[in-house]
Amino acid sequence: MLVDLFPRAHARFAALPLLGPQLDGFVCWLDALGFAKILIRQRIRKAPRLDNLLHCGGVRELSKLSRVDLLAFAPRRCYDDVYLSALVRSLTAYLEERGTLAAASATPGERLVGAYRDYLDQVRGLTALTVQQHATSASELLGFLHFDDDPTVLPKLAASQLERFVKSVAARLSRATLQHKAAHVRSFLRFLAGRDEVAPGLDAAIEQPRVYRGERLPRALPWENVQTLLASVDRTTARGRRDYAILLLVATYGLRASEVAALCLDHIAWRAGRFQVPRPKTQMPIVLPLTLEVGAALLDYLRHARPASAHREVFLRVRKPGGPLVAASVGDAFRVWGSRSTLNIRSGGAHCLRHSLALHLLRQGASLKAIGDLLGHRSMESTCVYLRLHVDDLRAAALDLPEQTEAQR
Repeated sequence: MLVDLFPRAHARFAALPLLGPQLDGFVCWLDALGFAKILIRQRIRKAPRLDNLLHCGGVRELSKLSRVDLLAFAPRRCYDDVYLSALVRSLTAYLEERGTLAAASATPGERLVGAYRDYLDQVRGLTALTVQQHATSASELLGFLHFDDDPTVLPKLAASQLERFVKSVAARLSRATLQHKAAHVRSFLRFLAGRDEVAPGLDAAIEQPRVYRGERLPRALPWENVQTLLASVDRTTARGRRDYAILLLVATYGLRASEVAALCLDHIAWRAGRFQVPRPKTQMPIVLPLTLEVGAALLDYLRHARPASAHREVFLRVRKPGGPLVAASVGDAFRVWGSRSTLNIRSGGAHCLRHSLALHLLRQGASLKAIGDLLGHRSMESTCVYLRLHVDDLRAAALDLPEQTEAQR
C-alpha cells in the first residue's frame, strides 16, 4: 500500500528508524477506515519529521511509549501543523489498537474514579451512559481540587471548596443541567464518605438549583410542521437520504438519538415487518412494527446512500473516515434541515420530535400508558412531561363568560 501511494519515495519512508516498520500497516489501516488517499499521503509526508522528533526526545522503541507519551509529540495547537497533529493522533489510535504501546500507569484520580465506576455499575446498577455522566462529574471535581498533585486534599475537603466548584461550573451550565451536575457530585461525596475518604454529610452542603416542572414552554412542534420538515429534506443526496430516514424514525416512533445510533441491520426483520429498538438508557429493548413509509426510507438509504462497510450499524457517517453515527449526529441532522426549511424552529434538538409525537398521539385518542410504552418511559409522570398542551388546547377547555345584563353594565 505504501508503494502505491509513493512509487518513488516509499523506500525513504520505509527506512525511517522508528516509524518505518509501522507505516505500511498504518496506511492499510487508514485505507480500511475510509480515509481519502490524499489525506493518507499528507499524514505520511509528516512521518520523517515525527520520527526525528521522537529520536530527539530520546525514544528508541515505540513499545516504550504510552498513549499519553506519544500524544505529547503533537503540536500544542493543532492548526500550527494540521497534518503532523493528524499523524500523531491517527498513529496513536493505530498502535493502541494493535497493543504496541505501553500501558500507562493510572493516576490517583483515575483509580478513584474507576472504583466509583465499578460501584455505580455493580452496586447501583446504573446504565453505561449514566455511569459515564457521573464519572465525568467526579473527574471534574477531582481536577478542580488538584487531587492528582495532592491526594490528601479529600480528608480536608470543606463545604467552601465545594461551593467554589459549583460556582465555577455554573457559569457554563443551565439550571437544569446544573441540577444534574450537583446530584452527581452529591452521589460521589456519599461514595467517598462510605470509604472514609471525606467527612460524612458533605453532600448536604451542595444546594441544587430549583427547577420547576412545567416552567418551560412546550417544545412540541405542530404536526403539520413536522410533516413540512420531513418534506424539506433533499433526498437526492446521500446525506439527505440518511437524514430523512433518521428523522422519520424519530417522528414515527419517538426514538431517542441514542436508540437511532444503536440501531443495527440485525435488528430489522424485513419479512416479518418489524424491528427491535435497542434502548441504551433503559436496557429494555422494544419490538415495533415497520411501517411501509419507514421501510421504504430505510431501503432507499441502504440501497443508494449507505457506504460499503463492515459495521453493522444502520446509519454511518457520510464523510471520511466512515463509521457509525454517534447520538449527537441525530441532533445535527435536525438542526441542518430545520435551518434549511421555511419553518422557524426555535428548538435546538431532535428531541422535540418526541414531544410532537406524544402530543399528536394524545390528540388522536391514544392513552397515556400506550404513549409512555412507545417512548420507553418507566413511569406515567415521565410521559406527562411531554404532554404540556398547546395554547389551542387550553382555549378549548375555557368556559364561556356569562353575558352581562343592562343593570350590570
